[in-house]
Amino acid sequence: MAYLGNTDADRRIMLEALRLERIEDLFADIPAAKRFPELDLPPAMSELEILHEIDELAAMNGGGPRLLSFVGAGAYQHYIPSIVSFLSGRGEFATAYTPYQAEASQGTVQTIFEYQSMVADLLGMEVVNASHYDGATAVAEAAIMAVRSTRGRDSVVLAEGLHPEYHEVAATYLRPQGVAIRAGGSAADELINAVDERTACLIVQNPDFFGRLHDLSGLADAVHERGALLVLHVDPIATAILASPGSLGADIVTGEGQSLGIPVSYGGPYLGVFATRRSLVRKMPGRLAGETTDAEGRRGFVLTLNTREQHIRREKATSNICTNQGLMALRAAIYLASLGPQGLREVATLCYQKAHYAASRLAAVPGCTVNGGEDTPFFKEFVLSTPLTADDLIAGCAQRDVIPGLALSRYYPERTHDLLVAVTEQYSRAQIDALVDAVTAVTGDTQA
Repeated sequence: MAYLGNTDADRRIMLEALRLERIEDLFADIPAAKRFPELDLPPAMSELEILHEIDELAAMNGGGPRLLSFVGAGAYQHYIPSIVSFLSGRGEFATAYTPYQAEASQGTVQTIFEYQSMVADLLGMEVVNASHYDGATAVAEAAIMAVRSTRGRDSVVLAEGLHPEYHEVAATYLRPQGVAIRAGGSAADELINAVDERTACLIVQNPDFFGRLHDLSGLADAVHERGALLVLHVDPIATAILASPGSLGADIVTGEGQSLGIPVSYGGPYLGVFATRRSLVRKMPGRLAGETTDAEGRRGFVLTLNTREQHIRREKATSNICTNQGLMALRAAIYLASLGPQGLREVATLCYQKAHYAASRLAAVPGCTVNGGEDTPFFKEFVLSTPLTADDLIAGCAQRDVIPGLALSRYYPERTHDLLVAVTEQYSRAQIDALVDAVTAVTGDTQA
């Protein structure tokens, strides 16, 4: 009670309303011996002492800035300009709730509109929503939208290179709805042949889970000829230097927006990018902000096609969109605005160049190969095969304060010697060289 601002008079009024005489009467149903147990707590500590103890406990864990990590697989360490956290952390943004009433939430709706506009320009698409929980749920929502848009079709084809976790999330969403999931290959002809009269969409990731880049020209036309839709899942950073999904004929585009100014955190919150063509907009899930003018001709912003939202016609809702993703969309908008088109191209170019520098140096390590020795184009990730198991390599490098990548055996048990390595613009030459030195030392020790 000491932390509540209630006076004695307030307490008397509440007790009278409850027809009780004392506060202790509230606990009458609890056995007397259990009401006030002795708590075996350590002596009280000051805030400073507590912080020191927390730091000591945290130091027992591996991670943080002490370790140089090259783990990616969908969550990447990109440089985030300080303006992103500064502006998104302002009270009017951080505490803003879902804009149920656009007239009272013009600032929030405008940030959504600006996010949509910049992402639409980046992807070469006509409509962008704001937004989904993460890239995985965006892919699942795209599949559901494709089924709705191609009436009578009840299956989807997932390309081999789609993130394994996206496969699992898609299955969680689709199977209860009676939608069949079929696996396609990785080559264009394999993917096209997997599309039949039951297929609602083909979902392809580019760059794929392994970082490989694929030539997708002509794929959309082939898929459309079979009556299905093409869904492309992309890395938003990569689209700054690659052909836009829109120019490739994609019907729906999804992506993981974590790269756009959102920290790696520990699993989220992340940002599910989702875009489509204008002709499919009424089937698109999620929030959509539009621009208009008021009665006096002044520029304003509204939520459009709002009956899709869970707060209007709940039984007709096509998805669950939460305020948290609105804040992540804001971070992405600030990130894109602060870098601009040229800055984003520079980030993408550095990712490409630094990843290739790392791959060329690691390929020279005795016993190691990159991408199976093939001359495969890739963006910021590649597969490193080593003479010892990936788990052993990771353990050995960790003793040198380097985490060299993700062991692919986590998703593919047979790939015990393969490591997925991610390199972004944030890594310096010295840091990449430290990775190479650690891998060289550990593999050399094992071979010796």
